[in-house]
Amino acid sequence: MIITTRDLFTIPGYSRRPGFCRSGARAWFEANGLDWSDFVKHGIDAAVLEANGDAMALAVVTWARKRAAAADQGELHG
Repeated sequence: MIITTRDLFTIPGYSRRPGFCRSGARAWFEANGLDWSDFVKHGIDAAVLEANGDAMALAVVTWARKRAAAADQGELHG
């Protein structure tokens, strides 16, 4: 599964508004040796984020799976 910016910027529950902030996410990618520009253009494989083990990375993967399941069931329009 490919995780995209849409997943990153729509995850609920971490602030008043959905999503993680762009600057913080970019810094996280850099700190973890991941290419932010490539992620923005192409997404990143969920396995890469899962292998990292970071709680926020795992949360984004979980959210992406929920979004995909809801979309498959026609429940998500965003």
